[in-house]
Amino acid sequence: MDSAPITLDGVELRVLHLPLVAPFTTSFGTETVREVIVARALTPDGDGWGEIVTSAAPLYSSEYTQGAWDVALRWMIPALLDAHRMRPAEVAGILEPFVGHRMVKAGLELAVLDASLRLDGISFGAHLRVTRDRVPSGVSVGIQRDPAALVDVVGGYLDDGYARIKIKIKPGRDVDDTAAVREAFGAIALQVDANSAYTLADAEVLAELDRFDLLLIEQPLQEDDLVDHATLAARLRTPVCLDESIVSRKAAADALALGSASVINIKAGRVGGYLEAVAIHDLCREAGIPVWCGGMLETGIGRAANAALAALPGFALPGDVSASNRFYARDIVRDPIVLEDGHVRVPTGPGLGIDMDSVALDDVTVARETLRR
Repeated sequence: MDSAPITLDGVELRVLHLPLVAPFTTSFGTETVREVIVARALTPDGDGWGEIVTSAAPLYSSEYTQGAWDVALRWMIPALLDAHRMRPAEVAGILEPFVGHRMVKAGLELAVLDASLRLDGISFGAHLRVTRDRVPSGVSVGIQRDPAALVDVVGGYLDDGYARIKIKIKPGRDVDDTAAVREAFGAIALQVDANSAYTLADAEVLAELDRFDLLLIEQPLQEDDLVDHATLAARLRTPVCLDESIVSRKAAADALALGSASVINIKAGRVGGYLEAVAIHDLCREAGIPVWCGGMLETGIGRAANAALAALPGFALPGDVSASNRFYARDIVRDPIVLEDGHVRVPTGPGLGIDMDSVALDDVTVARETLRR
């Protein structure tokens, strides 16, 4: 599953501020503007695009925009430029000496991968040998002001045709919110996401969610609580899914060995790249563990890559590959992802299959820097 080597002459980074169509609230806080970094790989044969999915503050993970900006410009991009010529599969090895910063590594790898696949003239989906041309789309719904407001918002997304609803929960906003959605909409595909907001002491409360026949409960405990997750999983009928805990194929293997999860959420940024994400998919498929593709409020760059990733056969549950207009009134690509009968199409153009909207990109750029050889 390798592709053509590229000659990397430079990398451009931009920090973007994209207004969200509505505030997005999780147990970490509320976002009204998505701050994200996009990377552009500059080669003699054409450019490639990637997305570094950090947020402004280190709340979801230890990574954050300014830290990502610094480590990319100070260490990682110079290392890639020193290598000069590389295949996408070699990027992880070049960046391996730098500890952590997986979202940065993933974004830079994706830019190289996009450039390489464009040079080959094949799409990311074809490169992965996917067998589906579209994937079912789920939507992630933030915490609303009260259960009634949540029901209104969920109803709108169901009217739009989304195939699965995920609601964010936190202590005090869990059982009643879930009950309201289940009572209002019956046997819809429903799951909840705790974003590490609980401890094992909350097991009794979390067990109350069993009566709602959920697809899964996502990341109830802290990311390093693999043993506690295994203890919790044994006490719940609801399948436990891990998100923040899964930072690599090794972490996924450990979680499965311990019985910490029976479902895994794969996010390429969180695990250090799309090639590592594929390795986790392969591991879980061999183990008979279903996976699904999580979202990080991506722009059209990451959203296109996620659609292709989610078309692999082990992605048995609808992921968070929602339509672009779920979050943004105006994306930075010309043909953003749209919802069609509850599904999104896997892009078929060369590379990620996207064309950048340079005017839209410039309009939301708040910082820009280019390093060259």
